[in-house]
Amino acid sequence: MKEENFSNQTPNKSGSKHNMLCFVKPAATRSNRNSAAARSAPMMMIALGSVVVAALLILALMWKPGSNKGAGGQPPLVLYCAAGLKPPVEAVARQFQQEYGVPVQLQFGGSGTLLNNARVAKTGDLYLAADESYLELARQHNLIAESIPVARQTAVIAVRRGNPKSVQGLQDLLRPDVRTAIAAPDAASIGGLTRKILQASGLWPALESHVRQHGVFKSTVNDLANDVKLGAADAAIVWDSTVKQYPELELVKVPAFSSQPQTAWIAVLQSCRQPTTALRFARYLSARDKGLPIFARFHYETVEGDAWAWQPELVLFSGSMLRPAIEKILRDFEQREGVRINTVYNGCGILTAQMRAGARPDSYFACDVSFMNTVADLYLNPVVIADNDIVIIVPKGNPKNIREMSDLTRPGLRVGLPHHEKSAMGALIFKLLQAVGLYDAITNQTLKVESPTGDFLVNQLRTGSLDAIMACRSNWKTASEHLELIPVNHPLAKATQPYAVSRHTKYALTMTRLLEKIKSEESRKAFEQAGFYWQYKPENEKRESTAPAN
Repeated sequence: MKEENFSNQTPNKSGSKHNMLCFVKPAATRSNRNSAAARSAPMMMIALGSVVVAALLILALMWKPGSNKGAGGQPPLVLYCAAGLKPPVEAVARQFQQEYGVPVQLQFGGSGTLLNNARVAKTGDLYLAADESYLELARQHNLIAESIPVARQTAVIAVRRGNPKSVQGLQDLLRPDVRTAIAAPDAASIGGLTRKILQASGLWPALESHVRQHGVFKSTVNDLANDVKLGAADAAIVWDSTVKQYPELELVKVPAFSSQPQTAWIAVLQSCRQPTTALRFARYLSARDKGLPIFARFHYETVEGDAWAWQPELVLFSGSMLRPAIEKILRDFEQREGVRINTVYNGCGILTAQMRAGARPDSYFACDVSFMNTVADLYLNPVVIADNDIVIIVPKGNPKNIREMSDLTRPGLRVGLPHHEKSAMGALIFKLLQAVGLYDAITNQTLKVESPTGDFLVNQLRTGSLDAIMACRSNWKTASEHLELIPVNHPLAKATQPYAVSRHTKYALTMTRLLEKIKSEESRKAFEQAGFYWQYKPENEKRESTAPAN
């Protein structure tokens, strides 16, 4: 179901009021009107019946079942949630509905069980897994789209307060006098993690056998904690956050577990029929000033989430050459996420000067790495997306018979170049022409126009004001039916375009999701159609967290 444009408007937080309809039966003026009353009775009954039917119809149209419809009348969001995260998620969902009128139906269970349910049913809007392994499994089965980190958890051993069995580590879980409980590995995240870590240490076969004989397997972490609380088990492997929610329990840290903390993620399912609303709830749940304080109250270690806004206002600085490739990508992202992106296109020399003067966009898409490097201290690790050839562009038919860069020095020729200080393209062409010894000759004899953007040079060429320009392949692509491209065979005739998220943005996770959109196959097609060469390779991408722990 495609969401309507009103999804970008903040819903009215006030309650609705139903109008009441009253009907008054007129009294007869005389008692001796039997014959007239008899004649008018059928007409009166028809009129009264029509009024009643109309009233019932109006009331039926006005009636909105609160449990089934939210703001704007959309159905409730369905969230498959790992059972161990139940307390904070219930509180966040209740608060979100109170603020925005959007109900959230919660289905709790083990992360594995819930993922299987979502895969089989092909329904639901959101999936909140207790660790990354199930998120990756969901991704492999193409079950999820966007994902957002929420909180970190570490596996520990839970025992009753006072530790009556003196359990100190994993080996104690194998003792005959210790009834050990663990989660079923294929049902719950904590169970899968337990098996993975203990298989690596060689302890898993012994523990599995001991639990089958002297303990119990459970489907959720909550069941494990309750068994220890009630004395049905002496020890269980659970999350540290779970133990802290039970005053009757205490935890025993295990080095093998402590070295591998896990992050809970919320993801939008591919089956989601209202992705903008689902993403808003996911952003709300993971927001530093909304959902995350509730998680912290329940003893979870939270990530550094984004600030909350129903419709965040984001700022992207982008080199002008990238506009044809990214414009539709940005529009689609805005619509799906329920955000607004204010994109500033200009020459990268101008953009970086503004940044050095204090401008702080949420992300920067540079025309070349050389300009990204000048503001590297403001951004997290840049990711190379594409590159672009520097070329000579002439009118169709090449009336001046230009074949190579040296031809641009011919007397009488009118040449245009990108500005060497205000644009990345101009700076690269400046270096190229200096390297081949042509810069002085061109600037002194034939250069007529310098511009911060290639688009302006293309327009000058098309109107006949110039005979030739040096620009990028993507500039030629925008008017290829009117212009011809002459390749420049030189190692310096290349511009490389990186994207980076600001270190200072309040919306680091949102801008990182924009990066994921820019890295997509859909984006690749857009870049190649615009004249770029695709260069993104996952194996070359450096990882630097945009969501450190608080």
